[in-house]
Amino acid sequence: MNLTLTPHIDVALIVLNAFFLFFLGLVVYLRREDRREGYPLEHELTGRVESEGGLLLRALPKTFRLPFGRGSVTVPNGSRDDFNIAARPAENFAGAPLVPTGNPMVDGVGPASYANRAKHPDVDWEGHARIVPMRVAEGFTVERRDADPRGYKVVGVDGAHAGTVADLWIDRADRLIRYLEVELPGGRHVLAPMFMSSISRAKATVTVDAITAAQFADAPGIEGTDVITLYEEDRIQGYFGGGYLYATPGRSEPVL
Repeated sequence: MNLTLTPHIDVALIVLNAFFLFFLGLVVYLRREDRREGYPLEHELTGRVESEGGLLLRALPKTFRLPFGRGSVTVPNGSRDDFNIAARPAENFAGAPLVPTGNPMVDGVGPASYANRAKHPDVDWEGHARIVPMRVAEGFTVERRDADPRGYKVVGVDGAHAGTVADLWIDRADRLIRYLEVELPGGRHVLAPMFMSSISRAKATVTVDAITAAQFADAPGIEGTDVITLYEEDRIQGYFGGGYLYATPGRSEPVL
């Protein structure tokens, strides 16, 4: 069958052009959506705005309603990050590595960095706090065949005594231990990530290989008694994670 509309245009050509237009619109849509957060880009050294996407690729504001009555968030909103990074470039060119100017684990530099997440706890599908200490988690116990580290001595990567495990913070949704609540010699309590710890039942010790015993004193704390916010979680993970590079001088030196 001849589907020619004019001597130069037929149905196949119209379908092909329609596909090209659809594909172009899809690319524009996706580029707009991926610019919803993190833009405009800024020059690393001067802070000058480098790209806002132009009129065609600039994301239109969209409002997201947060669950459990926590309000809404509209992005993009034109705000720019005013976080002061306590570090300086090693060289005067974009992409140069940053050299910390203070305590990088406390200042959140490099692997110790953290995001300014929401200051409310992570919740399950019913709106209940997911991560809580075992002392308030009804129905949760440590399996009798596993070691219960409560009361065990906590040591750092240097082998020195840091404190004692006072309680376990569990994830009630995933059914696992997220943090160890460590009581320091001065009475202060801090949380150490469980996945950076190893338990020895024979020695009744918990070794946290991320930081030294003395560095537990500077670990971020939490404001609540039996609840931890997303912001506090990110700070704790950043502090202990940064210890794998900054805890000892030898870790920050080149391998070769």
